[in-house]
Amino acid sequence: MDATSLLDEDTRNSFWSRVRRFAVPPTMIETATARRALGDWGGACAAAGCDPDFEPRAVTRTYGSELTGRLRADLRHLAPDLLRWHLPRIAPDGVLRPGLTLTLARYPRDGDGAPLHLVARTAPGCAAAGQRVTLALWDADGRPDGPPGPRPDPRFRLDLHRHLWDARRALELAARTAELTDGHLAYAAWEFEARLVRAADGLPDDAPVSVRLAHRRHLLLGGPPAAPRNAPPAGPPHPPPSAWTATRHRARGLAVLPDAATWTPPDLLLLRAGLIGPDALHPLVAAALVPGHRPAVPDRTRRSDGDGPLTVECRGATHRIAVVDGVLVPLDHDPEQLRREEVLAAFGGPPLPCLRAIDRAHRQPEDLDAIRQRLLHGDRDGALAAVRRLVGAEAVLRAGPLAEALEDDVWRRLVHSLHAAGLEPGRSRYDTAPVHAPGDPRPHGRPHRAPTRSRKHWNGR
Repeated sequence: MDATSLLDEDTRNSFWSRVRRFAVPPTMIETATARRALGDWGGACAAAGCDPDFEPRAVTRTYGSELTGRLRADLRHLAPDLLRWHLPRIAPDGVLRPGLTLTLARYPRDGDGAPLHLVARTAPGCAAAGQRVTLALWDADGRPDGPPGPRPDPRFRLDLHRHLWDARRALELAARTAELTDGHLAYAAWEFEARLVRAADGLPDDAPVSVRLAHRRHLLLGGPPAAPRNAPPAGPPHPPPSAWTATRHRARGLAVLPDAATWTPPDLLLLRAGLIGPDALHPLVAAALVPGHRPAVPDRTRRSDGDGPLTVECRGATHRIAVVDGVLVPLDHDPEQLRREEVLAAFGGPPLPCLRAIDRAHRQPEDLDAIRQRLLHGDRDGALAAVRRLVGAEAVLRAGPLAEALEDDVWRRLVHSLHAAGLEPGRSRYDTAPVHAPGDPRPHGRPHRAPTRSRKHWNGR
């Protein structure tokens, strides 16, 4: 392996290590799992940040009780936290791939009608705050209440890889992905997956199936014997005789092998590299990739590191800083001395090291990056809990990077709320002027701009 490949691998592993740390917090997994165990699929979705866009009773009226029964059975075993764990993500921050519609399951109907799809949708990049996922039904023939909505992306379909969201099938993860790490076996796995695609879509046994190797390079599996064959593609060795390379133009309109059939799960690579332990994985993923592993029972009686007092070297002595009555205060200075020091600092004098430490905790704490990552991935509760541990629940946060991060998250969530309500982000339904809160509390009067993110993604996802 050359230096460039090693660098790419290190960068990819670093990227996925951060994603696994922040994107799906343990509290979300625990709550969603508990709700699912009780048969409360709606509660599990709420805990995992998924919003159902349909009502089963309305589905029964439109499509009949038999189809609704199959849908309800899938919803009872849907693990929305596992789905979120496996959804495609983009660099640099590992947020969900925006504007994506992917099929989770397909339900054939009587007659010649197209199958009904259970789909998951991610918000567009301009309204991705909270990283919420919408569950919806997609009908190619059109819905009674309007158009069918965005077409599912065949490259990201999961109806042939239910182990990525269905708790009943989660243990299949290892068997469906182990061969992808071995170049000698990967093509055999692709041929198997291509047969699944042909069977699901009702295609002939020799119908070509396109595999995306790179941005403009495709491999076609199958096809007529007279099909032109180019040089063997760069990738796993020993391609099957039926494989031939093609440009994106030639591959257009053909059946597509889903990314899940060619993409090695990052959890498997992180485990092999020793960068993550089984207890840091989703429990269903750990059970599949590390058979026999027993998850550790968390010690909820142990105090976290943030619960004890901080120590600061202050004028030749070690002083303590802790949260008292909901506010971060120095414990080794009397109130009169603190008032004098604060007045002195207001006139430009050097503040006490204890006061500097408190100010730094308010404005730019050491774990500011972790708080920002939690906000970015929709874990606002976790971010606020970290802030409360830093400065207390009753403290008034001072202006600075930490306050701006929390404020920006509020504005991003406002844009998401407008999008969810069917309004254009940043504008009202009846006016073309940008929407601002009264008085515009944003620092320096900055107009709101939806955050933009790089669309670069790893492993072709």
